[in-house]
Amino acid sequence: MIIAVDAAGGDYAPHEIVKGAVKAADEYGVEVVLVGKKKVLHVLAGRHLREKGISIVSASQVIEPNEMPIKAIRTKTDSSIVVGIRLVKEGKAAGFVSAGNTGAVLGAALFGLGKAKKVERPAIACIMDITPATPALLIDAGANVECRPSHLVQFAEMGVAFSRHVLGISEPRVGLLSNGVEETKGNQLVQESYQLLKKAKNLNFIGSIEGHDILKVTADVVVTDGFTGNIVLKTIEGMSETFLGSARQLGHVVSNAYHFRGRDLLRDLGLGSWVNRIDYREYGGACLLGVNGNIIIAHGRSQAKTIKNAIGIAKHMAEENMAEVIKEEIHEQASGSK
Repeated sequence: MIIAVDAAGGDYAPHEIVKGAVKAADEYGVEVVLVGKKKVLHVLAGRHLREKGISIVSASQVIEPNEMPIKAIRTKTDSSIVVGIRLVKEGKAAGFVSAGNTGAVLGAALFGLGKAKKVERPAIACIMDITPATPALLIDAGANVECRPSHLVQFAEMGVAFSRHVLGISEPRVGLLSNGVEETKGNQLVQESYQLLKKAKNLNFIGSIEGHDILKVTADVVVTDGFTGNIVLKTIEGMSETFLGSARQLGHVVSNAYHFRGRDLLRDLGLGSWVNRIDYREYGGACLLGVNGNIIIAHGRSQAKTIKNAIGIAKHMAEENMAEVIKEEIHEQASGSK
């Protein structure tokens, strides 16, 4: 099991990326290929190159966050993103993790790996581990701003396949994100998508859900267009960071005043595990579904823990052969609808 990691992408690259890779190699027993500037990575990885199953593949260029994705992947063919995707295409890596330019990762995956057969649009699936019982999956979380109803149906199908195989949910409930639960609510895209989802075979469609239902995990798979999904994701991240900041401040105050560990206070109040679940660093990254490879898009501010968890997701996807599973299930759904 070899996972390629973009060692040049993200705000804390390459130091935190290397740390996360070493932790992942230790914890998950995977081999990690760091993709980036060889001399720098040799210095940072040092003794781990032989001990931990860490290796390096040279990539002399970096795609910056503010670059236009399509232009960048065409002109920077030796960038860490393009080279990492190439390793997946050539079968030298079972998955690729990057905290770099999201648009560039999307573009490189589409050009380098191609869409899975019968998939109209690949989508970003984001795991939201909100409740103790089960996580929820938001799809699409930002890949497709403009969508057709048929795209949302396929997002649901891909999300269900992922939830079954990776999250272990036997019969995932599918909810369509709308501004009301009534069948007549929503814009034209939502209303038309509702009718298609209602008729779709092998989908446990429970109808429309509202924004507050996401946090209640009313549905296991929350389906929406990428524009709406990305706003939802960023809103939840913002709420999480605000809450985490407040909780940590409270912990410091209590610790200083009463010589009581703030972490223990959160635990006793039943908030400790919840704090972890809403922290984006815990789930690692979002999964790009619908391309011919296992691609994980990590948060741009990812540090070692996040990268380690993202590699863990990539390993799980590879073990479940998710790219092939989605290809087969989408093909089966498309054949059954004819």
